[in-house]
Amino acid sequence: MAVSGALPLWAASAPAVVVSGVAPTALAGFDRVLKTYITERDISCAQLAIVKNGKLVLARGYRYSSDGRAVPAVSPTSLFRIASLSKHITAAAIVRLVQDGKLTLGASVARLLGLSTAADPRLADVTVWRLLQHTGGWDSAISKDYLYLDHVIADALGVPLPITRGDIVKYASSRPLDFAPGSRYAYSNYGYMLLGLIVEKVSGQSYESYVKQKLLAPVGITRLRLGRTLRAEAAPGEVFYESRFTAKTVADPQGAVVPASYGGFNMPNRASGGGWLASAVDLVRFAKVFDAPGPVLNATSIGKIVAKPEIGLTSSGSWYGGGLWVRQVTGHLNTWHDGSLPGTYTYLARLQNGFTYAALFNRREETGSLDFDVLSPLINAEIGKVTTWPTTDLSSRYF
Repeated sequence: MAVSGALPLWAASAPAVVVSGVAPTALAGFDRVLKTYITERDISCAQLAIVKNGKLVLARGYRYSSDGRAVPAVSPTSLFRIASLSKHITAAAIVRLVQDGKLTLGASVARLLGLSTAADPRLADVTVWRLLQHTGGWDSAISKDYLYLDHVIADALGVPLPITRGDIVKYASSRPLDFAPGSRYAYSNYGYMLLGLIVEKVSGQSYESYVKQKLLAPVGITRLRLGRTLRAEAAPGEVFYESRFTAKTVADPQGAVVPASYGGFNMPNRASGGGWLASAVDLVRFAKVFDAPGPVLNATSIGKIVAKPEIGLTSSGSWYGGGLWVRQVTGHLNTWHDGSLPGTYTYLARLQNGFTYAALFNRREETGSLDFDVLSPLINAEIGKVTTWPTTDLSSRYF
């Protein structure tokens, strides 16, 4: 029998979540949500950042080990792969080029990039705007996701691994579209890869350099960078990524079986559609560029990001704008997006009442794991429980 007042042995040895950063007492509920979420899903590295009325009010890093193994420290500024949260960054780059008079959203992608329309004349009808809103004509449920066909493309073109974005374009352009451009929605990583190429073609800079110069520097963000494929290439301060799956490497022709998170896909090719590294505090800071006109985007450009597509709204009343899902609520447009790769799950939302949050994880939902998509309703439920919001802005700690 345990001695009175002492913890039982199982409680004394139970793994705990180690936190860093700041979570004010008034916002402790959000902290509890994240701690429970990661322990239930055995997530070893995570972050949460919250902005309320323009002020950074919570910034947390979390690390957890269910089996006693060492997990490197996670701070609020540690870098994570953000997967498809990269898309709204690319959309902002495109509308900034439009804002500066260097591009029009109605421009033909084939004409801009010199793509042949021989395999499908409808390619001439793919516009920049249709790429932004995923109505370009590619449907991965039909033709598969070209960003995951490295071995097929290498074999078809007779080129060695790793393949390049040019190889992907050459292969995709030799095949017909899956539907008429502008006729319906189908999420397309390939479309956003093309948008990255357009940024480079029109700006005369690398995609990464343009984004850093025109979008990030004006709002004081310096940590963002494009990620790399292999663990040995990790950036300083970057977390590690976990998946129970393996894959045949796409990084070289050797054909080795590797962890899916490190060599199962090509990060440089995903750059504009899923290749950025960021922290949660960086993402909520960047989200402010969509709140009001500023040094990055003017009111017209923000309007383009959230504009309704030609196909209208979904059955739920939402629509895909430029790299963000959008829904009209009373007096406000809510925007959100998630991201997913082997070893990565991310979520970013801008909601009514001045509430913005980003949550980043180094594991995604896989067969046998609990549902990851419950994060959003859990956070939303917690918002209404806060009686007094902190007024201290934590931004100066991180920027």
